[in-house]
Amino acid sequence: GNICRSPTAHAVFQAFVDQREMSERVTVDSCGTGGWHVGEPPDRRATAEAARRGYDLSPRRARQLRLEDFRRFDYRLAMDQMNLGELRGMCPSDYRGHLGLFLPFAEGLPQQEVPDPYYGGADGFTHVLDLVEAASEGLLQKISREYSSQ
Repeated sequence: GNICRSPTAHAVFQAFVDQREMSERVTVDSCGTGGWHVGEPPDRRATAEAARRGYDLSPRRARQLRLEDFRRFDYRLAMDQMNLGELRGMCPSDYRGHLGLFLPFAEGLPQQEVPDPYYGGADGFTHVLDLVEAASEGLLQKISREYSSQ
């Protein structure tokens, strides 16, 4: 739906990119595989938890994945296996970018999926933010290595 995990990851990763002055080379976006919340702002609980750590989710609005996203982005990352399956089903056969889960970029974590906090309490949003920060750091390190080798 693009109102909890993805906009959180979008804001966090964008902040990391900006801090490392890579925004001219790295474009960040987020979307959902479903269209349930298109046009809506992020969940208020996600927004509040992000704000406590200095991230601004307010500019984000939910949008649904489009075919052109596969042409525009080198990385298509999902938060869980269900959404990864949806991505794979929509992925053009000629896509040569990275299609996978987001959380494996966080080194040392046993889980592979970022849990959906929507139906839980505030602590779920805190946990998601912890995971997203760890994965964002790992992903940006990978991208930095790729750029430095080009």
